[in-house]
Amino acid sequence: MGGSEVDDVVARLEGMLTGIDRLAVAFSGGVDSSLLLALSARVLGRDRVLAILGVSPSLPEHERATAHEVARHVGVPVVEVVTREGERADYRRNGPDRCFHCKDELFTRIGDEVLAEYRVDAVAYGENADDALRPDRPGSRAAAAHRVLRPLAGLGLRKTDVRRLARACGLPCADKPAAPCLASRIPHYSEVTPAKLAQIEQAEGALRQLGFADFRVRHHGEIARIELPAEDLVRAVSTPIREAVHAAVLAAGFRFVTLDVAGIQSGAFTLPLVQVTRA
Repeated sequence: MGGSEVDDVVARLEGMLTGIDRLAVAFSGGVDSSLLLALSARVLGRDRVLAILGVSPSLPEHERATAHEVARHVGVPVVEVVTREGERADYRRNGPDRCFHCKDELFTRIGDEVLAEYRVDAVAYGENADDALRPDRPGSRAAAAHRVLRPLAGLGLRKTDVRRLARACGLPCADKPAAPCLASRIPHYSEVTPAKLAQIEQAEGALRQLGFADFRVRHHGEIARIELPAEDLVRAVSTPIREAVHAAVLAAGFRFVTLDVAGIQSGAFTLPLVQVTRA
């Protein structure tokens, strides 16, 4: 996607942000929110855009550091907001609407702690046009309840568009794999606890150290179910990586380590439940 196309998207976004003097972007360091941050900075100026990073046990330290690196690249300051979704019974219960309670907590904290202090007029987050069509995105309902803007979806940008634009803007996260929060690794109706989140973070950190870039460690009690792209499956079961994976995941507190031959599965826990509800 060339520069002229970026300019076209910026011009269209400018129309959407008319009347906004200072904008807060709910920011994770992923490609969607990073592109939104970069485009908003082009429209309003870097000094009129703020990146808001929600910090809690469900955010891996690796993702937190990456988010700061991307924001520095864009040239926009980051404000960290401590979220306490873990204190919400409905979040810990971990139903299919868990993301609603998480996003509701984030947007509530932004409203309570950020808007007045930083004189922000509006809040936006990085939902894209593909996300808007998915039935397993209850966080979108929280955004609507808090009147949070969704410019990428409003511009009709799909995930492939987002990645092309991110590359055209030179964002270091343009090809970064999706990185949903750690709680997404826990099956619905199995309680979300800090201990489980810490286990998952330790196991996934070990996989990263072993050279894997895209993965999930699903938490099934004593069993860790590892999801990897198909092209990584053979490497994961070949010596000496197999032994290293096994030892590292056991060290995180699991008793058994399994590898899912189906590979990476987005929405593995939520989509089946949502589809049954809608049927």
